[in-house]
Amino acid sequence: MPPPTSEAHAADPTVNRRLVLSGFLFGCGIAGSVIDLFVFHLLLQWHHFYDLSTTNIALLTDGLFHGATWLITVWGLFMLGDVRHRVVVPWWRWSGAVLAGVGFFQLFDGLVFHKLLRIHQIRYGVDLFVYDLAWLGSAALLLLVGALILWRTSGVHLRAPASGQPRD
Repeated sequence: MPPPTSEAHAADPTVNRRLVLSGFLFGCGIAGSVIDLFVFHLLLQWHHFYDLSTTNIALLTDGLFHGATWLITVWGLFMLGDVRHRVVVPWWRWSGAVLAGVGFFQLFDGLVFHKLLRIHQIRYGVDLFVYDLAWLGSAALLLLVGALILWRTSGVHLRAPASGQPRD
């Protein structure tokens, strides 16, 4: 049996799911490894991933968290690379999935790690209401905007890349 053609890849319904999942994973990874870790853990030094123990444990958990979130980021990029070999990527759709991933990660972090498990807070020694409102509100807004973009681009036709021509 001959290998499937590019047109067969474009018609494959799993390609669209892989496109969206790659953006979602990339967004989750960027939210964790760049926004949360670089900004709040390292730059501002407001908290660590696990603040209920010693500084050494806090730094260890930051390192494990960083490794895990970069792994998720790279996983999303490898999936995107695979999708790019199969179809011309509709970048608006992928960007919507990225925004949804960032929003989901931040919302999950704020609700589960900050509020439910209480393993860290956004910041210490201040009234958390405004910080929680900004954190959870921006997360919900990003998730909503990403979901709206995904919904608006749900009918996009995935076409096979033209052979021998550069892709977008």
